Amino acid sequence: MAGKPGRPGASRSPKKGPTKGTGGKNKRSLEGRGPTPKAEDRAWHPAGKRKAAAERYTAAGGTGRPGGKPAAGRGGGAKKTDDTEVVTGRNSVLEALRAKIPATAFYIAQRVEMDDRVKEMLSIATHRNIPVMEVTRPELDRMAGFDGVHQGVALKVPPYEYAHPHDLLEAVLDRGEVPLFVALDGVTDPRNLGAIIRSTAAFGGHGVILPQRRSASVNSAAWKTSAGAAARLPVAVAPNLTATLKDFKKQGVFVLGLDGGGDVSLPDLELADRPVLIVVGSEGKGLSRLVTENCDQIVSIPIEAATESLNAGIATSVALYEVARRRAE
Repeated sequence: MAGKPGRPGASRSPKKGPTKGTGGKNKRSLEGRGPTPKAEDRAWHPAGKRKAAAERYTAAGGTGRPGGKPAAGRGGGAKKTDDTEVVTGRNSVLEALRAKIPATAFYIAQRVEMDDRVKEMLSIATHRNIPVMEVTRPELDRMAGFDGVHQGVALKVPPYEYAHPHDLLEAVLDRGEVPLFVALDGVTDPRNLGAIIRSTAAFGGHGVILPQRRSASVNSAAWKTSAGAAARLPVAVAPNLTATLKDFKKQGVFVLGLDGGGDVSLPDLELADRPVLIVVGSEGKGLSRLVTENCDQIVSIPIEAATESLNAGIATSVALYEVARRRAE
């Protein structure tokens, strides 16, 4: 009598357990290929490609790891891969080299269009023994990061060295000059900071003061927007902005806050020829309460009613121009 049918395509082993003589079958295939290599040791893996790029950059004297993800946020610009910054753009790079910033590497795109600025950069870098690396444009794109424009050149520089507000004020008073400073209150966009640095330098200001918290920093995006002015104009960090304003007032400096609802219109300002510190708030929230309470005057810029407000960088430029114009009379 036939037994119970088995599953289609299945066979029955006469007994359970291993079959005699199978212990060494395909022994080599069972041994495997050894441990899996690390991702960075696989040339085709993204981590391996980043490692190879890092080795190329290290040869130029840098220690960063280029080729990573671009920096996020509005700041954009060149990313920070270690404790250094990457300055991009021909004007910014040239100004940094002229100011003798201790750069660690100068990058130039292959087949870049040579103009007088590029020739001067190469001359300065060669004279100062700064390693010059010729790289591809995609590599420069990665160094410049999100929304970065490098114009075929980049410069790796150390972190920005901030001054102390009191040191800046003392230096100006020792030179017998009339102080003109700008302080930022809640300005977090580094591109606004770069524009303010550029305007302050253009209109004879002596420095920019940043609060230690909730503020943009002098990063690569600020360098780029300042068009190199960050290499010439000192920037200080105040541990406590309100306390710094009080100290400046004790030294005879008038603190002026910029705000659309100010009690004094900019054309009517009578303190332009005095020692002045102009405080600029964020475009959204404006000046904070404590800062407002410590201002000698709140100054407004007259604009058309259809325009709600001015960008922080533009408002600062207008105010600085008016102060410079009054002082030149």
